[in-house]
Amino acid sequence: MLRNKLVAMIAVSALALTGCDVFDDDDDTTIVEPAVLRVLHASPDAPAVDVLIDGAVQVAGANFKDGTGNLVVTPGTYNVQVDGLTPGGNTTVIGPVDIELASGIEYTVIASGEVANIAPLIIELPNESPAVGNLRATVVHGAPNAPAVDVYVTAPDADLAASAPLGSFSFGGSLGPVEVPGGDYQIRVTLAGDAATVVFDSGTLALPAGLDLLITAVQNTTTGESPISLSVLDGTGSSEILDTNTPTSLRVIHNSPDAPAVDVIVNDDFDNPLVPGLAFPDFTGFVDVPPATYNVKVTPAGDAGTVVIDADLDLAAGTEYSVYATGLLAEIEPQVLVDDRRAVATQAQLRVLHGSPSAGSVDIYATAPGTDITTVSPNFSDVPFRAETGYVQLPAGTYTVTVTPTGTTTAAIGPIDITLEAGGIYTAVARDAAGSGTPLGLILLDDFNLLAPEAQQ
Repeated sequence: MLRNKLVAMIAVSALALTGCDVFDDDDDTTIVEPAVLRVLHASPDAPAVDVLIDGAVQVAGANFKDGTGNLVVTPGTYNVQVDGLTPGGNTTVIGPVDIELASGIEYTVIASGEVANIAPLIIELPNESPAVGNLRATVVHGAPNAPAVDVYVTAPDADLAASAPLGSFSFGGSLGPVEVPGGDYQIRVTLAGDAATVVFDSGTLALPAGLDLLITAVQNTTTGESPISLSVLDGTGSSEILDTNTPTSLRVIHNSPDAPAVDVIVNDDFDNPLVPGLAFPDFTGFVDVPPATYNVKVTPAGDAGTVVIDADLDLAAGTEYSVYATGLLAEIEPQVLVDDRRAVATQAQLRVLHGSPSAGSVDIYATAPGTDITTVSPNFSDVPFRAETGYVQLPAGTYTVTVTPTGTTTAAIGPIDITLEAGGIYTAVARDAAGSGTPLGLILLDDFNLLAPEAQQ
């Protein structure tokens, strides 16, 4: 029995299309098995996308590495279109293209390549269950900037020099499908012809029998040195396998205006501060550490006996964190934000954090230069201390940023002109003056390069 026959019988179809057609001719019943369609967003610098089938949105707002479950459809010709969601409106990046979906075939449409050359990569497989006790896997090279590689699927810790690769391929190629017994496996990717140079190592994976996996090597846009991670479609959705050595990454920002320079201590190692002598309003670069739960203490520089912050941070692999020391010294707290380092080629990304303890709630304007803010509404209203906007997608260009006390148009910060580039990631943090109070200013992070003089106040 085909793996998705039960799904078809109960009419589960994300496309709201008929699962199968039955034709009765003189008591001879012919069952037309459905086709199966799934979609994966594998373009590393593309925005979120909508996938349209015959003009109707069937997958909305899929981000990089997001994939669908199996969509069961009647065999036939379908018009497929992929639209990128940009600040200026939706832009068609693939299609519209007619795709013939045949009975009993499983189709995976991968939005592949960088956004400037994005194209559909279509993988066709028989829609069959693996043999009893086995799992089935197909591997796709979907990382446009990764080199040609060999793929090994072995027992854990097997000697690669004594193992045969599943095969070699470059961007756009695929290997398999192969069937193997359910059990523990290790997936390793090496440079083509060089088993000694491992560029990806999954570690031990428990892969039970019955699975039908499409595994796509996608560009690594997070932490660590591996050029790829693996996006896995299993029929119900998508998941990600990171290189086993993928670190977490963090930086520290001193935004307590009346606090002295500080040492940042990890796991009580007072003799070796992770960050020594960090002064307001300075910040560190990102530091890679193994993923784990860490105890972080902040003390005045050189004064291990006075702990002003004591917090446990649970830091995950493949994630970047910014740890802000915020508030006046008497009420200082750590504020931890997750950073998104994936550049999107079609737009800039701007995040604003209200880190000024003296300002009260504020309104934030980001307008075209020369705009009179008394004639427009704020982009963000009544933003309280320690709140942040999240990443806002904006067209590339020059903007005037003005921060006012809520309900007024009297500038507390700015107006400041900032230039945002497509693909840029920007963070602006409102801060007090040294010692607290006015004049207020900004801490500019990430892809900000030239600071406006007034931002240095």
